[in-house]
Amino acid sequence: MSFKTRFAPSPTGPLHLGHAYSALLAYDMAQAAGGDFDLRIEDIDQSRARPEWEAQIHDDLTWLGISWPQPVMRQSERLDVYATALDALWRRGLLYECTCTRADIAAATAAPQEGAPLLGPDGVIYPGTCRDRHDRSEIDPRPTGAALRLNMAEALRMTGHTGARTSPLIFEEASNRRGTVRTYGPDLLRDVGDIVLARRDMGTSYHLSVVLDDAAQGITDVVRGADLFEATVIHVILQELLGLPTPIYHHHRLIRDENGKRLAKRDDARAISLFRQEGFTVGDIRSMIDL
Repeated sequence: MSFKTRFAPSPTGPLHLGHAYSALLAYDMAQAAGGDFDLRIEDIDQSRARPEWEAQIHDDLTWLGISWPQPVMRQSERLDVYATALDALWRRGLLYECTCTRADIAAATAAPQEGAPLLGPDGVIYPGTCRDRHDRSEIDPRPTGAALRLNMAEALRMTGHTGARTSPLIFEEASNRRGTVRTYGPDLLRDVGDIVLARRDMGTSYHLSVVLDDAAQGITDVVRGADLFEATVIHVILQELLGLPTPIYHHHRLIRDENGKRLAKRDDARAISLFRQEGFTVGDIRSMIDL
């Protein structure tokens, strides 16, 4: 399989310097390897996605000198793919319906066990309230319009893991072209827990859609920020459960402001479109992000 990277933004706001760094890094890696680069629009959150932001993504990336094949994959057009995967996981007894509200979870985790973390890569670590609440058989249809969680203990049993990953995930400091390998072997039951694979209002989740989309696009190397490093172990588990290939994961440094805070879409002052309007060049942008 030839080298293939991707950039997968959400059309919920303007691209900033951090996005430019990630997109250019992925594109440069593909070019250097004689491989391919894909764009994917992660628009499963239709309550926040806007067509004007999607159009701006295309404009900004083109201005940066990045090109990609057409048509562009859009997650909102793949809900049937996600539903099929959920059906398969449901039939295998790997999912359960969760009716807890955020307030319920907050109350249940208000006094965690001593030494147990409260936050994991999927947010607040779910205490398992609904895990055994609903009786079901293998022939019961998957509930729709409901939040569905992965039974992590059952997932680990099926994949033959005891809870801790031993395979290293790759972390690269790309700004100086020196890569360092960092391992992450969490206790998946304690440090990750039963993650949401389908949200009530989306019919899927980021974790489920991203692994299915990467496999569908034939992505061999995922280039993304260090803020997603701990979430990658979730994706590796899902790939094993769904029989999908596991790409090599490259986690790059984050672009931060003068106070050391990582950039977010609300940081409009660092939006690529504003730099374009002010007469900056692509070379200026590359210099600003040390790329």
